[in-house]
Amino acid sequence: MKILIIQTSFIGDVVLATGIAEKLHNSMPDAEIDFLVRKGNEGLFENHPWLKRILIWDKKNGKYKNLLRLLKQIRSTQYDKVINLQRFGASGFLTAFSGAKETRGFEKNPFSYLFSKSFPHTIGADANGKYEHEINRNHQFIADFTDGIASKPRLYPSANDFEKVRQYKNTAYITIAPASVWFTKQYPVQKWIEFADATGNQKIYLLGGKGDIDLCNEIVSGSENKNIDVLAGKLSYLETTALMKDALMNYTNDSAPMHFASSVNAPVAAIFCSTIPQFGFGPLSDKSTIIEIREELSCRPCGLHGRKSCPQGHFKCAYEIKTQELVDLLGARSSK
Repeated sequence: MKILIIQTSFIGDVVLATGIAEKLHNSMPDAEIDFLVRKGNEGLFENHPWLKRILIWDKKNGKYKNLLRLLKQIRSTQYDKVINLQRFGASGFLTAFSGAKETRGFEKNPFSYLFSKSFPHTIGADANGKYEHEINRNHQFIADFTDGIASKPRLYPSANDFEKVRQYKNTAYITIAPASVWFTKQYPVQKWIEFADATGNQKIYLLGGKGDIDLCNEIVSGSENKNIDVLAGKLSYLETTALMKDALMNYTNDSAPMHFASSVNAPVAAIFCSTIPQFGFGPLSDKSTIIEIREELSCRPCGLHGRKSCPQGHFKCAYEIKTQELVDLLGARSSK
């Protein structure tokens, strides 16, 4: 059995899609499972034990030329099943014309009318008032030939990844991943500074990509806690995940690092500002805490993915979260 999983969206969506690979391998250990991602996300799968090939779509350089190249590669492999977890046209095109014996995707994909089977993707409450997590929405694609129970996402940091971050584990530490692509998903820098101060001299590692270095340096320069190190831009995805695994707590926004923590069952405190957990993208670790404003706001949520600025201009959904809620997860005490 040859199976291709397609998820060409953002990093967090790809991490959540790894639950499909877990379930497929557990149900059909002899199946050959390939995974298609956009260029830049392939680092999530280095040394992955269950995946045979990683297909990469370079969307920035020759986007459509590379799409046709991928289609040729996919057709030559002669897949039995293509499972497309992405809802946009390009991935639907690859799926519909893959030549696979069976194709599956979401009804929202514009090529879904050409799929063998298509499935709903309901954000928020369904007709019965039930909220589904994204891993359950994904798992419906394979529920008919597995045990029907969704698997949690999982990444596989290697021994080398753990060795790379071993130097940072000489003392008890927490991590903070302060950035987000969207402004209204990002806990404000001043609130991160308040939290860092409230922890006393707690060892803190600030995580992220190269583009997050300035934000992390702003937190360091504004905080009275002088036990903070910036690791943004210094670690790969899997090295970051290896570091998060042994932290006292990992503090994230509603963003990819939250899913990194879930993928190794690391403790995570996920801060939801403009978005809400009911959308179905919340943390999945056994030790998970969701932190959000307790007061209902008529303007929240203001969108599924966040916005570039607060539409109301006040950003109460972030600024009115109590710093003490973050501190209490460490068993600390603060007057802030």
